[in-house]
Amino acid sequence: MWTSRILSSAVRVAPLTPSGTSAAMRPPRAIINPMFLRQSSSSTSAISYKRSHPHKRHPALTSNYLNPAPPSAEEAVSNFLYNTPSAGRNIANKRHVFNCLVQNEPGVLSRVSGILAGRGFNIDSLVVAKTEVADLSRMTIVLRGESATVEQARRQLEDLVPVWAVLDYTGLKVIERELLLIKVSILGPEHVRAQMKARSPDWQFAQDEVEEELSPSGALRQTHAHLKSLTELTKLFQGKVVDVSSDCVAIELSAKPDRVDAFIRLVKPFGILEGARSGMMAMPRSPIYDDNEIEEVEEEGSGVDASLLPPG
Repeated sequence: MWTSRILSSAVRVAPLTPSGTSAAMRPPRAIINPMFLRQSSSSTSAISYKRSHPHKRHPALTSNYLNPAPPSAEEAVSNFLYNTPSAGRNIANKRHVFNCLVQNEPGVLSRVSGILAGRGFNIDSLVVAKTEVADLSRMTIVLRGESATVEQARRQLEDLVPVWAVLDYTGLKVIERELLLIKVSILGPEHVRAQMKARSPDWQFAQDEVEEELSPSGALRQTHAHLKSLTELTKLFQGKVVDVSSDCVAIELSAKPDRVDAFIRLVKPFGILEGARSGMMAMPRSPIYDDNEIEEVEEEGSGVDASLLPPG
């Protein structure tokens, strides 16, 4: 019995062919290219593929996602505290905005700046230009200091003969604008120093300071990439590109002083060649009254502060 089992297993492992040779002695079969099978497959192969690769079904949105639970009081307070920047305001050096109406004559600017310099004020910004009235000029001054000292300086400015009035816009709703003209390199920050010296007579020395040289195609791609980035950044700040050259771009921006500062910090990594700021100009916003509010204002009176009127 054991002999018959061994013989039967031997027959299964190495069956004999009709010619009397075993399967192990036959020559190897030809390998079929799988690309041939793909090309010769019928349309029913798509059905088998779909059955073997079913579509991945995403889970349905839960009620917690569609209707999230409101945060707790502790989470809300922590979120407010985290997203609220620190005040960091120095009351002793509060910013003050003066609007001076002066006579359009020589020497007024030097007298006004002399009074402020005598009291130790550092003028952050000073803009002066003539108005629609031929004999009147408007001067906007931005400075920092203590409120009491600044008020004394304001009254001293009003005592000058060519000064008509000095208005303090500190704490009021005003429209602030400043003009910026800035020239930024599009070659990269590593070439800024060479570009600055290229504008000097010593051009050969500036060329020798460039450490690495790019291929013409690489330099062209880098230039256009920087130009595209600066153009998109200018559009975000609602500015405009006023001049483009082979190595730099000139940008014009009119915005609040804080927004101008932010734009300068963002374009600084590209390499700033030169820049000019006009200084801040300010104009108070006009209030909007309803009919009932207009009647209340007329009953209260003009509401003009006598301290803001010109002397005399």
